[in-house]
Amino acid sequence: MMEKELRSLTDAGGNQLSPILSKETKNYLIDIDGTVCDDVPNEEPWRMKTAKVYPDALDVINKWYDQGHIITFFTSRTSNLAEITEKWLDDTGFKYHGVVYNKPRGGNYHWIDNHIVRATRFKGKFTEFIVEKREVEVFKE
Repeated sequence: MMEKELRSLTDAGGNQLSPILSKETKNYLIDIDGTVCDDVPNEEPWRMKTAKVYPDALDVINKWYDQGHIITFFTSRTSNLAEITEKWLDDTGFKYHGVVYNKPRGGNYHWIDNHIVRATRFKGKFTEFIVEKREVEVFKE
């Protein structure tokens, strides 16, 4: 990601805050196993070399990349599997900016952040996003 894509922010006192992307640019964090390909556990890394890409995942993710969005794979694969993971991503044709390893395993994620976070649960097919109203958990005011 280019630093020029980030907008600088300051608070009322002139203190620098963490920069943000423009509203038009999305920062996609995408799981690998069970989301863009066969679900392969860390305990069977030899299967990672031949994991099958899920239908539409490659096309949709590369479209987002080409539209200027930031693509980062966020995986529970451990960092010792970086070489095999990035070779597989490159060999299958995924366009991406980076990979973050060592995501906690087991699901049931609850992300708390001071920036906007949108979560989308993958249910078997990459398609265009639609807007729906859903119930969410928030901090009590």
